[in-house]
Amino acid sequence: MSKIESKGMSLKKATLLIIIILLIDQISKFYIKTHFALNDKTIVFSWFQIVFVENEGMAWGTKISDLVSFISDRTAKLFLTLFRIVAVGFISYWLVNSIRDKKPNILIVAIALIFAGALGNIIDSVFYGMLFNDSHSQVATFLPPEGGYDSIFHGKVVDMLHFPLWKGFLPEWIPFVGGDYFTFFEPVFNIADMAISTGIGMLIVFNKRAFHQKKDDVIEEGVQLENT
Repeated sequence: MSKIESKGMSLKKATLLIIIILLIDQISKFYIKTHFALNDKTIVFSWFQIVFVENEGMAWGTKISDLVSFISDRTAKLFLTLFRIVAVGFISYWLVNSIRDKKPNILIVAIALIFAGALGNIIDSVFYGMLFNDSHSQVATFLPPEGGYDSIFHGKVVDMLHFPLWKGFLPEWIPFVGGDYFTFFEPVFNIADMAISTGIGMLIVFNKRAFHQKKDDVIEEGVQLENT
């Protein structure tokens, strides 16, 4: 392990990274919300588009109420928002402990990315319903006199990044979906989603480096076990 990596990233640097991601995420969402009506689209390149959609569910727009039929949409939305808040609490605990224990930088950066992304989407879910009016057939207003489109904890996450890298009909020989029209990549997402995906990807790809234990740590743990 390098000398720099062995020292571990400081809380100050991790916090700065989180703040930068949050600012980029929230500024981009604020701009889209106040300049686009729902489903408006701007084609930047054939493979990259800005498409304003709102997501009140989980990944891919899935709602808890879609999976559990006896829960109403509003109850499911509240439950999802509260779950996200609890999850961010655990992630922050993991981040602080990793910094305190001087874990590898790559682990700390990955956790910070996941934390920033999760917090960015929580801000939408908790506050956007009160801060903006709805975007159906109109550009939303920030802090409208008549109030927002919903109450606290019932906001919708703003998504806008779309990368339709390939479109076409799938070959007939592909099971189940052969002959269907297919777009890769179909989902619309945001900067917070990118941060979460990047953090998770880092943990998967660099698993050995992220969870590497120095020899001194292993010896110390062994001594502690012997003394118990």
